[in-house]
Amino acid sequence: MATDKTSKIELLINQLDLSEHIEQFKSFFSRQSSLYIEGDQELHFRYIKALDQIEFKAPPKVIDFHNIKGHLKKRGVLNFEQIFEIVKVVRYFRYFKNREIEGIIGAWMSKFEVHEKFHDVEKYFTNDGKFEENLDQTLFGLSARIKEHKNNMNSSIKRMMSSSKLAGYLVDTQIHYVNDQECLLVRGGFNHVLKGAVIGRSSSGFFYVSPDSILKAKEQIRYIEQEREAIFYTYVKEFSSVLSEIQPFIAYIDKEFTKFDNYQARVLFAKSKNLQLIKSKNDSKIILNNFTHPALHKPKPVNVDFSKNILMVTGVNAGGKTMLLKSILAAAFMAKYIIPMSLNENKSHIGSFKAVLSIIDDPQNVKNDISTFAGRMQEFSKIFEFKSALVGIDEIELGTDSDEAAALFKVILDDLIKRGQKVVVTTHHKRLAALMADRDDVELMAAIYDEELRVPTYEFMQGIIGKSYAFETASRYGISNSIVKEAKNVYGDNSEKLSLLIERGSQLERELKQKNKKVDDRLEELRLKELDLKEQKETLFKELDAKKNELKSSYALAINEAKTAAKAGDTKAIHRAMSKANLKLPPDKKETILHNHEFKVGDFIKYRTNKGSIISIKDKKEALIEVGGMRLRVKTKDLKPTKNIHHKPQTYIKVDVEKKAGLKCDLHGMRAVEAEEVLDKFISDALVSGWDEVIVYHGIGTGKLSYAVKNFLIAHPRVKSFDDAPQHLGGFGAKIITL
Repeated sequence: MATDKTSKIELLINQLDLSEHIEQFKSFFSRQSSLYIEGDQELHFRYIKALDQIEFKAPPKVIDFHNIKGHLKKRGVLNFEQIFEIVKVVRYFRYFKNREIEGIIGAWMSKFEVHEKFHDVEKYFTNDGKFEENLDQTLFGLSARIKEHKNNMNSSIKRMMSSSKLAGYLVDTQIHYVNDQECLLVRGGFNHVLKGAVIGRSSSGFFYVSPDSILKAKEQIRYIEQEREAIFYTYVKEFSSVLSEIQPFIAYIDKEFTKFDNYQARVLFAKSKNLQLIKSKNDSKIILNNFTHPALHKPKPVNVDFSKNILMVTGVNAGGKTMLLKSILAAAFMAKYIIPMSLNENKSHIGSFKAVLSIIDDPQNVKNDISTFAGRMQEFSKIFEFKSALVGIDEIELGTDSDEAAALFKVILDDLIKRGQKVVVTTHHKRLAALMADRDDVELMAAIYDEELRVPTYEFMQGIIGKSYAFETASRYGISNSIVKEAKNVYGDNSEKLSLLIERGSQLERELKQKNKKVDDRLEELRLKELDLKEQKETLFKELDAKKNELKSSYALAINEAKTAAKAGDTKAIHRAMSKANLKLPPDKKETILHNHEFKVGDFIKYRTNKGSIISIKDKKEALIEVGGMRLRVKTKDLKPTKNIHHKPQTYIKVDVEKKAGLKCDLHGMRAVEAEEVLDKFISDALVSGWDEVIVYHGIGTGKLSYAVKNFLIAHPRVKSFDDAPQHLGGFGAKIITL
């Protein structure tokens, strides 16, 4: 529902040519937010106007706290980046509070009190989000050791480069980096004077060699980095535990920051573009003074008094009627959402409407297979669902006969007024304008045409019906004078022809009514049949739903038993639990289907939902097939013949799988690369064995192995989800994986 509402707002923004303006406005938000501010709009506007009187720096870009609050609620461990997001918000509010601002902004900020426990977390972060290592003696010492090793590396490699023994083998005196390793470029025979590892070879046949002293120093640095990571993990666990205890405080600053972000974005956007902030009033009157639409360059300001229920705009083609309509709707939309705009805020007045609706575009196109007029009628039918809405209709007569349309739209507009709608209409229908002109609640406005210069002025005059100036517009846009002159003559002599057309139209109308009667009878017959079919369909669906619910209950019970089996401690217990789970399954009522087809090697077959080909056959009962890049041994009775398959290029991998695949994988003591290989094979074995949930033990340690396992699981295409195991199964040192 929310998505549908958002799409309607985006469509309206596009129709009113506000897309660029809204995108610029959204760029001032610190975090992504909706245009509408929930709550008391009058109170929000008071805060916005008060903030507009203050000079302040923009808040930092901050992520949404939804995931952070979710982790804390589950007592999870945040990372330093997530913790610093909270720190940024707290520091920004403290910045405002320390300014001791008076008024409602100062009173608001005075309510902000930082929880005492939060200070113990905040002090460890610098202004740019880095961890303050100076506060931890161990970390400080480790950093100093890393710095010392790096200095020794630089000194060592410089000594080698200046060594007379090595000088004859050096190709150049530069330090090269190959695979993130510092190395020297030397000629063959270097091993007599230089001990190290060959990292690679140059295109000229020389060797990139990393000296042993550099390799040893980097290994020492790696061990120190692991110690640092272990300490950092201890800190994030401690910080997360503290933040979990002050969740109400975090929820409060999150809510207040979202509110403040909406305020500051409007204030800073208005200041950057020299725009005005105006909120809709509690009535339906619209008065615009010096309003300029944001999509126009060097526009003529709009001045309009739209206090009545209907504003009917007539007059010259290409004279700005549509832009006037869009300006009125755009102003109402931006006032509703308190979006800055350009106008005289002291002399302007914009009412409040539950909805802003527009019928502007021609609905006819190849895709929807509908006429212009039929599409317009569909759009009109939707308007009747609303009350107290502002409606804009461009070229109301579009797509049908003008005289019939005048009568139809007069009645439609009368009904819309009864429903409390406020309507802006542009039209060339003089008759429609004349029919509506006698009403006291209709305001007429005409686009002015400069007859001397023969160009539109893009200005408007209220109280009159304007002329379309079709002939003048045609001449201005390239139609020859001879054609325009002949058209004027035809226009003056068409009265008799019009009478004949009306008489012929009446006859066609009577014939059409007779045909419509037959069609209506046939439609009624089809409607009754449709109702009968609908009743039958509903009965069948009820039976189907009942059967589905019965099966769901049976399979849910069996799945729970299977999960219990997966968590059993030994093989015998697993088999006992799985047997118990199988008993919970509903009985298989499928009949055995016998295939008389005789398969041979190379045949294309279908196995379950997959298609493949036969590689080999054993005793006509078993076959080795290739399906989706995998080879499987199956019963020939489970195969079905199929047509030729277009194979995409594939990489074939042969995997030797043990006959028994366990549910547990222990990675303790392994390096990251080795652990990834073991884990990859373990998951493949589990998939072949049909397991949908397994457990992997990686331990806590320095966090390196846990980090590698997490990244591997995220990237694996057959892993649906994973999470830390329960405490009795290993807690943070293990992962439950769903396949």
